[in-house]
Amino acid sequence: TFQRQLQQSDCQNVLMKKVFDTHMLFLQINQSAAALKHVFAALRLFVGKFPSAFFQGQADLCGSLCYEVLKCCNHRSRSTQTEASALLYFFMRKNFEFNKQKSIVRSHLQLIKAVSQLIADAGIGGSRFQHSLAIINNFANGDKQMKNVNFPAEVKDLTKRIRTVLMATAQMKEHEKDPEMLVDLQYSLANSYASTPELRRTWLESMAKIHARNGDLSEAAMCYIHIAALIAEYLKRKGLFSMGWPAFLSITPNIK
Repeated sequence: TFQRQLQQSDCQNVLMKKVFDTHMLFLQINQSAAALKHVFAALRLFVGKFPSAFFQGQADLCGSLCYEVLKCCNHRSRSTQTEASALLYFFMRKNFEFNKQKSIVRSHLQLIKAVSQLIADAGIGGSRFQHSLAIINNFANGDKQMKNVNFPAEVKDLTKRIRTVLMATAQMKEHEKDPEMLVDLQYSLANSYASTPELRRTWLESMAKIHARNGDLSEAAMCYIHIAALIAEYLKRKGLFSMGWPAFLSITPNIK
């Protein structure tokens, strides 16, 4: 009924955000497996109808969807895991088609970011989650229409990277009673994403949470200053802020 209004400004509008948030609410509040089946069907329809809401302009909607659906990949119910994995595969495929079969760069970035956040928030990564990753890989292997393009390879690369993040966090779990070692591992993970500022920021935020939990407030503040400097540098390159990271040198020389 409101398709014209929803498609205004390439689907980047207030009404689209409200409709999307209503869909997300069904995933944020506990539902029965039967209800979730219908939610996933509705989301498939929604993504199919309004791909530019997710794969163009701001990445907020894409990031929120990845976060909530990934959470369902860790669900107790096997049918919900399968449905969530199928939706994620469909989502990546739509991204690939939207980009004229070039890449799934946005969903790749947002999924890794969501995994990084979920590790801190919900402790994902056990056998249930691994099972969901295997389902996504099976979809990629069995998709006949995608056999002659690089989409299956991109999906495999993504699931491999997710497993790398999970392995690093499994190491962190072993050292959770040793805050220094734990933060050290987090720091090396943040550094491994130096070329992807958005993910580096995600891990720095995760580090700040651990520091704050341990009462190490100056260390937590250092993480937030680094996040601010990353954003300042980004704004400088966009021509929106003149100073970039040196703006924070008066607070700490460590910002270099």
